Amino acid sequence: SAGTVKVKEGLNQEMLRVNMAFRQQVQSLTEDVICPICLDFFTDPVILDCEHNFCRSCITQSWERQEINSCPECRQEFPDRNLRGNRALANLAEKARKLNLNPQEKESNHHCEEHQEELKLFCETDKKLICVICRDSGEHKSHNFIPIKEAVGIYKDRVKSSLDSLTEKKSAALGIEREQKQKISQIQV
Repeated sequence: SAGTVKVKEGLNQEMLRVNMAFRQQVQSLTEDVICPICLDFFTDPVILDCEHNFCRSCITQSWERQEINSCPECRQEFPDRNLRGNRALANLAEKARKLNLNPQEKESNHHCEEHQEELKLFCETDKKLICVICRDSGEHKSHNFIPIKEAVGIYKDRVKSSLDSLTEKKSAALGIEREQKQKISQIQV
């Protein structure tokens, strides 16, 4: 009957709402236990004096590449490498790991605002993520598409290449700066 159909539709709507709220809570918890450098669950998390957390190995490697130790999140500088272990966060990360929460799940749960479909493709023409309905729409007619995972690989390589180039240029500039300072100090003597 029509009444039964309406009740079922109402229940389905409520189930969807509860499911969405639950997913948002899980996503929020997952974000809290993810290192902003490696984007994976914290491993041996440490807290800096600015209150930002990182995996010990991630922040150590990050600081090895820098002239000055600074927080990757807020850029506060730390002359001393004061890395305090964060046991509470380590326990939370371990619990999330055991619950099998996928740190990458946040990315795969993105949905198209227009069609509410999962974003599965990268439009190379517009440089944006799209769903399969968007792909078939007139807006993206004759555009080039690749799967998101493939795009991630391509752009990750490009970013790494750019970062390597910038790191080399920074090292060269720092070398020149040191030489200049040395020459200036010799002139002043």
